[in-house]
Amino acid sequence: MSVPNPASRPDSGLTLGFLAHVGHDDITTRDGATRSQGLEDGLELFALADELGFDVGYVRTRHLQAPLASPLLFLVAAGARAPRMALGTAVIPLWFENPARLAEDLATTDLLLGGRLRAGLSSGYSAQLAPYVDAFGITETDPQERVDRVLAKTLDLLDGTIVATADAHVEDIEPGSSLRIQPQVRGLRSRLAYGAGGPARAARAGAQGLGLQLATLQPDDGTQRTFEDLQLEAIAAYREASREAGHGEGRVAVSRQVVPVADEDELERFLTLLPRERSVDPADGEHRGREIGGGRAVFSRVVLDTPDVVAEALTSDRAVAAADELILALPFQGRPDESARALTTFAHEVAPQLRG
Repeated sequence: MSVPNPASRPDSGLTLGFLAHVGHDDITTRDGATRSQGLEDGLELFALADELGFDVGYVRTRHLQAPLASPLLFLVAAGARAPRMALGTAVIPLWFENPARLAEDLATTDLLLGGRLRAGLSSGYSAQLAPYVDAFGITETDPQERVDRVLAKTLDLLDGTIVATADAHVEDIEPGSSLRIQPQVRGLRSRLAYGAGGPARAARAGAQGLGLQLATLQPDDGTQRTFEDLQLEAIAAYREASREAGHGEGRVAVSRQVVPVADEDELERFLTLLPRERSVDPADGEHRGREIGGGRAVFSRVVLDTPDVVAEALTSDRAVAAADELILALPFQGRPDESARALTTFAHEVAPQLRG
């Protein structure tokens, strides 16, 4: 299939990505082979996005649920179908990770992708640890403390921290040699990002030399400020901390749930999938409620309209203008053909207006 490539103009400064909700359900066995239609649909979506010219594709992570549980394995397979664009996670929840195994997996995945991995790391997505304790061996009572510890250790290991000294029982290595997590991949750490919410966590990511990923919700600090203002505060805190730590301006990616539709039939279908009403006006579109973790949050507006209206909403979004990358969050319950249509319409009719 050959399609125009408006989303990869070399003279553009805005990176365009998408966030897909890949599942591993619909598992069937045929002729002795076991397959997942959900995973196959996800791989085909990434192949299409690569041809359409998207710069990067992301997947979510969920444990003990039908959506994708092993994102790095999926991204390696996607890399064979999508040979051009970068591939990432938004995000890998660190509650469930062992730092050494995560560092090994990140480095190996990056090598298999030829340096195209853009992994986002962050905290978990549940207010309760209890359902995950037995499966993942979680012992800490403070989720954020665990996340900070796992993140710091993972970064140290990727930086080449010596973890042991070889003795006579370590095969094929001279006794007395320093041992580090393998493989060691130069440049991988600089391509990692942290999914932060408020300005304090964003600043911490900047100080650590990580990129910043901002989602379609922000923690509600009670000031009644708009979603855009809250994200702008987080971006400013991140940029300042990154500069002070000697990392320059860093890199900021923001997610938006916008769906360009071609006709009324598509409009009606997507209205049943999106969690909030169709809106372009920020005064009408934003709303406050509870996020998955139980805290109060301010959600971004959902824009479901013609490509011109979607483009106008994005170009007038001040947080998008302050970011380096825009991530299109596809509807969670969308069928594969609906996600493909949304990506195609965005690439052909919205992306040129953003790039132009």
